[in-house]
Amino acid sequence: MSKEKIVLAYSGGLDTSVILKWLQTHYNYDVITVCVDVGQEEDLEEVYQKALNTGAIKAYTADVTKEFITDYVYPTLKAGAIYEDDYLLGTSFARPLMGKVLVEIAEKEGAVGIAHGCTGKGNDQVRFETTVKALNPHLKIIAPWRTWDLKSREDCIDFATEHGIPIPVTKKDIYSRDRNIWHLSHEGGNLEDPWNEHEQSIYKMTTPPEQAPDEPTYVEIEFEAGIPVAVDGEKLDPVTMLKKLNKIGGANGVGVIDIVENRLVGMKSRGVYETPGGTLLFEAHKILEKLTLDRMTLSFKKTVAEKYAQMVYDGLWFTPLKDALDKFVDSTQETVTGKVKLKLYKGSCMNAGSSSPNSLYNEEFVTFGEDEVYNQYDAEGFINLFSLPLKIRAIMNEKKSQ
Repeated sequence: MSKEKIVLAYSGGLDTSVILKWLQTHYNYDVITVCVDVGQEEDLEEVYQKALNTGAIKAYTADVTKEFITDYVYPTLKAGAIYEDDYLLGTSFARPLMGKVLVEIAEKEGAVGIAHGCTGKGNDQVRFETTVKALNPHLKIIAPWRTWDLKSREDCIDFATEHGIPIPVTKKDIYSRDRNIWHLSHEGGNLEDPWNEHEQSIYKMTTPPEQAPDEPTYVEIEFEAGIPVAVDGEKLDPVTMLKKLNKIGGANGVGVIDIVENRLVGMKSRGVYETPGGTLLFEAHKILEKLTLDRMTLSFKKTVAEKYAQMVYDGLWFTPLKDALDKFVDSTQETVTGKVKLKLYKGSCMNAGSSSPNSLYNEEFVTFGEDEVYNQYDAEGFINLFSLPLKIRAIMNEKKSQ
């Protein structure tokens, strides 16, 4: 009698390495692993072999790095979506894409369900499972962290040792990390006490600001309809561009945040995030929008950005509301074309110039010198009408006090 198949979201890290063996011993499933490559810069051939050596009947590696940037990063960038003013959503928007790939392979292989290594305390369980339910509600979901008797990462290390499973962490280096081409997150370990200053030795994408070059670096980013297309005058494909910006930003100590955030599941958590290239793109895009969008559109778009960020953070990618917001965002980006020059220096990222054929900045109108297009006397009538409610209120208060 053939066994039922289960598809496991597999990274080769501590949790999923243990889960692969646990699914076999506790459920007697045939396990098919899926490692989704979103540019995490790991030896994926080693991950593939490790899955087979640990007992997977089949192992997939799906390279979706370009799709990740064009279909997940860029829409969020155009929206200007930043969660709680700081987090550039590096893990959040990778999960829906990973979930989509898992569903596609589960359907292809005739699997009964999907398993993941997300904890019962985290956001990722929601992101994966809402994606699965949106795309194929008939698939079973197994989340071992919500059911097994392993209570900590230390317990998982012991389980791996007992079953001869090689793992990339030790009880000394206990950080939980998530990496893709957009960012690298660090959680756990001494970061669980928000009073502890994080150790800069954990950085893998970024030079500590104090050790960055003593001279500023300038970088020019060009956009077409809100999408980055060139760096320093050179047209680049999305993957090459982001790698280049990661290198430039990282070398100058740009893009590290240390935050306490509100998780969807109700608790606060603390994480250190490295997003060097993404920080450059968000800053440049924001500068260009201020040059090309009118005041009302820019103001309303900020409201949309906040809602968009929360939806992405909460795993609500495949929803009608997000589709509708994308249409609004795309309409605002029609004029967001031009160049931005950034000045990078020891962790800072500053505007050093912007230009656009669609610029709403008109030097004739704003100059402090003589002009022939603006009648300054017109401002008097505007101020009289603008302040009329205040004047009427003052008159009323004056009468009441007599």
